[in-house]
Amino acid sequence: MRDQVVTKITSIRSEQIKVLLADDHRMITDMIQLFLTDTADMDIRVAESLEDAAHILQAEGGFDVVLLDMNMPGMNGIAGLKRMIRLNEGKPVSILTGATTPRMMQEIMAAGAAGIVLKKSPLRSLANAIRFMNSGERYLPLELIQTQTSPASANRAGNLSDKEMDVLLQLSEGKSNKEIANDLTMAEATVKMHVTGICRKLGANNRTRAVIMAKELGLV
Repeated sequence: MRDQVVTKITSIRSEQIKVLLADDHRMITDMIQLFLTDTADMDIRVAESLEDAAHILQAEGGFDVVLLDMNMPGMNGIAGLKRMIRLNEGKPVSILTGATTPRMMQEIMAAGAAGIVLKKSPLRSLANAIRFMNSGERYLPLELIQTQTSPASANRAGNLSDKEMDVLLQLSEGKSNKEIANDLTMAEATVKMHVTGICRKLGANNRTRAVIMAKELGLV
C-alpha cells in the first residue's frame, strides 16, 4: 500500500508543468508563485533577472514554459527573448508585460515567442495561458488581438518612425541617451534627435512627459 501511495505521488509530480518565472518585481513573483503552486498545481522557479534565468536553464535544462518580464534587468528587448528561446531547448518561452504596442507585439511573436501575457490579467487566466502554451499553442489575449486590428491604435503608433519607437521603448525603461545609443548602436546625437522628434509628435515638453503620454496612449 505504501509503495502504491509513493508511486501515485511521484506520478502526480511528474505531471506538473515546470514553469520558470523571471521578473525583478518580487511582489509580483511571490503572488504568481503562490497562486500557481497552490491553485494550479504547477512547479514554479523564480529568477530576478535574465542572467539568473539563464543560469537556471543552463544548470537544470529546459522548463515546460518560461515567462519573461520584458523590462527586467539584462533583457535588452527582443535579444533577451531570443537568447532564452535558445536556452530552453525548444520549449515555450513567453513574454510577461504590463503593456505593449502592435509593432512590438509583432516583433515578439516573429522572434519565436510562445505568447504574450499581460500583467493585469487575472491569475486564473495566467494559469490557463501557461497550460495553453504548454500544449504547443501560441497565446495572445483577446485585448491584444483587438488592439492589433484597431485603426486608431495603428494611427497612434504610425505617427512615430520605427527608430523613434525603438528609442521610446528605451526611454520608458529610464535609460539615458548614452545608454540608448549603446543599446541601439547609434550615435548619441542621433538619439537626442529622435527624442526631440518623439516629444514634438506627442506634444510633450520633455522626455519624462513623453513617456507618460506614450503609456497613456498604449504605445509602451
